[in-house]
Amino acid sequence: MRLKPQYVFIIAVAGVVLVYFIGRTLFGGPAEKAEAKTPPPNPIPSVQVKLTPETVREVEVSIRGRTEAARSVVVRSETAGVVAATPTVEGSFVRQGQVLCRLAVDARQASLDQARAMQKSRQLQRKAAAELAAKGYRSETQVLEAQANLDAANASVRAAEIALKQVEIRAPFSGVFDKRDAEIGTYLSPGQPCGTMIELNPLLVVGDAPETEAGRLRAGAPARAKLVDGQVLSGRVRYVARDADPQTRTYHVEVTVPNPGNSVRSGLSADLRVAAGTGAAHLVPVSALVLDTAGRQGVRYVLADGRVAFSPVTVLEEAREGMWVSGLKGTVNVVTVGQSFVADGQKVRVAQAR
Repeated sequence: MRLKPQYVFIIAVAGVVLVYFIGRTLFGGPAEKAEAKTPPPNPIPSVQVKLTPETVREVEVSIRGRTEAARSVVVRSETAGVVAATPTVEGSFVRQGQVLCRLAVDARQASLDQARAMQKSRQLQRKAAAELAAKGYRSETQVLEAQANLDAANASVRAAEIALKQVEIRAPFSGVFDKRDAEIGTYLSPGQPCGTMIELNPLLVVGDAPETEAGRLRAGAPARAKLVDGQVLSGRVRYVARDADPQTRTYHVEVTVPNPGNSVRSGLSADLRVAAGTGAAHLVPVSALVLDTAGRQGVRYVLADGRVAFSPVTVLEEAREGMWVSGLKGTVNVVTVGQSFVADGQKVRVAQAR
């Protein structure tokens, strides 16, 4: 059977294509596979760095604190009675000894008058006994008895004077009468409160230092507190606890600051910074701070061999030029551009930041 010419042409073309693929498989495949396995060249990344020298700087411990009255005392009644007057306005400044609450006198004045009358009688009896003893009409024992009676009368007068004085409940120190607990007509037993006195000058700024920082704090160290309204108070540490709070493992710190005019109130939040000597610090751009895979805050810098390293840092203070941090040693090339796109130990090309 004779094939048609068009069929012969199709079979010939198919044969050529088949021979081509068989030859490519036998002779060209390994070279292409080797070429496919060859990775493309990996260019060395480029970063910008800033030469940052080490500086000796005042080190401060930062504590979250609050203002607090230097003294807070609940002023209580020493005797029983009904409140007859409350001459001091709640929330006003008072001087030491000023009357806060006054109780009704009742029979206390009469008791004092009676005691004074008895005192005068005993004085006359003592005088008469002494004169008669001088003339030989009284014994020494009778004179001593008259003296004892006079001493008892003097004690009664003193007790009656104190009882009368106790009807006036007075301020134990100069400060603010912050809260009145008794109104006119209230019956007070001994020990019941008239009101609360607080001392705001000097003022305390208190906080709790973590156990990692407490060892650096000393009584007498200068400190400053920035209040929520931006006001800054300066003072000195008066107390650092030696025993930690069992719940928080922190140490209580108290700073005394002047407060003329009692302008600063108790209970305001404050950012407390306490001087803790000197130490090494570096000024780095804020943008240079990054987090490593463990979530630690730090900076990346370039070693002498051109490789990247990471160092965790502690922020000491924020400045206009950047952040003062501790944790670096010596002069370092801090990566300022590209720090988020390189890894520790990676080789980089270095360009100085402008």
